[in-house]
Amino acid sequence: MSVESAVISNGDLEKPFRIFVGYDAREDVAYEVCRYSILKRSSIPVEVIPIKQSELRKKNYFWRERNKLESTEFSFTRFLTPFLADYDGWAVFVDCDFLYLGDIKELRDLIDEKYALMCVQHDYAPKESTKMDGAVQTVYPRKNWSSMVLYNCGHRKNKILTPEVVNRESGAYLHRFQWVEDDEIGSVPFVWNFLVGHNRVVEGDPSSYPKAIHYTCGGPWFEGWRDCEFGDLWRKELEEYEKVKEKK
Repeated sequence: MSVESAVISNGDLEKPFRIFVGYDAREDVAYEVCRYSILKRSSIPVEVIPIKQSELRKKNYFWRERNKLESTEFSFTRFLTPFLADYDGWAVFVDCDFLYLGDIKELRDLIDEKYALMCVQHDYAPKESTKMDGAVQTVYPRKNWSSMVLYNCGHRKNKILTPEVVNRESGAYLHRFQWVEDDEIGSVPFVWNFLVGHNRVVEGDPSSYPKAIHYTCGGPWFEGWRDCEFGDLWRKELEEYEKVKEKK
């Protein structure tokens, strides 16, 4: 059901692992770098699929009005991931403001079939009152849990996430995963959703180094965040992506 995808194959005949990326027109370059970083490091076939609100509206999959607390175009469309995956197999949703440093195979290998979904279970309260380009920074339980989720799309609980439910239910219901029980949510190591400004690398501890950097408050593609922590890694990835793009 992808509207745009990129497939990279290492010759393996297995079905590509699907990664749905939240897309915002203001952050197109963030999406492109995120996508590039995934494809570049993946040792398994993957399919990267942008979730574009404009296209979902045309298909009548998404019709709810945007409210002032939504900082991105994918604040709610993210929860259509199981539906877009035809309620089949496992798939990842991830915000576009991620830079992948690890092989997506390592994330896929963490999958435990007993769970309806899996994510990094952050205990996070942002210090800033605004994020990115002045968007309001909201605080709520399970903040940032929904920014990177492994969905067991065929799980009976995730079949609750129809377009009707995603368009109707509250932000609290969706972002706090209230359609599943607590014991149906699996845990993923924080390095797969390493929050810039919150998580820390521990010197001498390789297990604390990020496999996926999340520029949750704002990334180097925004004027006011050019020199943020790990910003140099993102800019380097952008330069590489642009060189590869020029050669095509």
